[in-house]
Amino acid sequence: MKITIIGHGYVGLVTACVFADFGNIVYVIGHTKEKIERLKKGDPIIYEPGLKEILERNIQAKRIFFSLDYDSIKLSEIVFITVGTPPKENGEADLTAVFEVAKNIAKNLGNHFTVVSCKSTVPVGTNKKVETILKKYSPKNSQFAVASCPEFLREGSAIADTIYADRVVIGSESKKAIDMLLKLHEPIEGRKVVTDLASAELIKYTSNAMLATKISFANLISFYCEKTDADVEAVLDAVGLDKRIGRVFMYPGVGYGGSCFPKDVMAMIDVGKKLNIDTLLLEAVEKINLQAKENFLQKVLKFNQGKKIALWGLAFKPNTDDIRFAPSIFLIENLLKKGFEITAYDPEAKKNIEKIFGNKIKYSKDPYEAVKNADQLLIITEWNEFKQIDLQKVKKLLKKPIIFDGRNIYDPSLMKKLGFKYYSVGRI
Repeated sequence: MKITIIGHGYVGLVTACVFADFGNIVYVIGHTKEKIERLKKGDPIIYEPGLKEILERNIQAKRIFFSLDYDSIKLSEIVFITVGTPPKENGEADLTAVFEVAKNIAKNLGNHFTVVSCKSTVPVGTNKKVETILKKYSPKNSQFAVASCPEFLREGSAIADTIYADRVVIGSESKKAIDMLLKLHEPIEGRKVVTDLASAELIKYTSNAMLATKISFANLISFYCEKTDADVEAVLDAVGLDKRIGRVFMYPGVGYGGSCFPKDVMAMIDVGKKLNIDTLLLEAVEKINLQAKENFLQKVLKFNQGKKIALWGLAFKPNTDDIRFAPSIFLIENLLKKGFEITAYDPEAKKNIEKIFGNKIKYSKDPYEAVKNADQLLIITEWNEFKQIDLQKVKKLLKKPIIFDGRNIYDPSLMKKLGFKYYSVGRI
């Protein structure tokens, strides 16, 4: 099939590369010339394991093309919208890019049937508004149908999540559109869930809100554990053995971040209020997430023994360079205000954090360089290279053997045996 994808962020580029790898002809439309030129040369711009290789393979095979214009829509059977929907100050999803793209799609529709499918995470009712825009600006002889096909990929494992998806959700009022999307997704093994537009839109928000709730619930339990000298890992391990509950995503730490959970929870709250729904539960999820960051900060301020801090991890999670809503930003901002000197290490996110803090903090080429002569170490992102690092070497390089672990990477008893003062989340 010939498809066009508008947007080349995590969702757009990964989707484009996977469908091209399946043998389709894929056109990707962007709006920044410099980024389009980089993509043409095989530079994915973002860091995602395996993405550069699959991009280069499909450029060489002439199955993926990048452009600034919308000409490819006239050739395409399916058009995906994958632009960002960031939160406004009040938490409402900003749909400016979605509606602007819909207008451009409409003006470039051909005289054949085209499916216009939104992969961007959007509030219930957005696709109906997209349909209204398409009808208003499209040529009289155009034929199209609107669909919602939300993504469920995780940064750091986005390619595998796309190819081996748990489910593919397709929402539309058009049987022809559904059949075309089912055909396109045939190589993906996950269960195909066919539903209406509104349900498809709500499925994505519901999934992210549920996962965010599990993280905040785990952090709430960690607050209890720290007040009672209980061990949060022991508590949640035992609770997670209940098949009705499970342990997946129920991990305490310094809070969730990234491009999905924060904005989607805020958007759900905003939509709920507009629908006169009590959003108390979701407001609590968001509040606890902020408390998790604040509690970790206060722990550092209470037990620190010097102004020089080494910080491991800047990305909101491992295997990505994404720092959107990353806990590291909150911590760095507040520690700088308190007069701390920070030396940070992250294998992928350095360039992105530099755009925010510049030379206000120092950056190291490896984790050992970061801890040299620091008064204490803060671990914010659980990169694999930290999990079995030479802790004896770390201890020798630190001025004082103090570690604040925001991801519970290490065993407290081992750290005590090694001579560290070790502060984790919800554990004694």
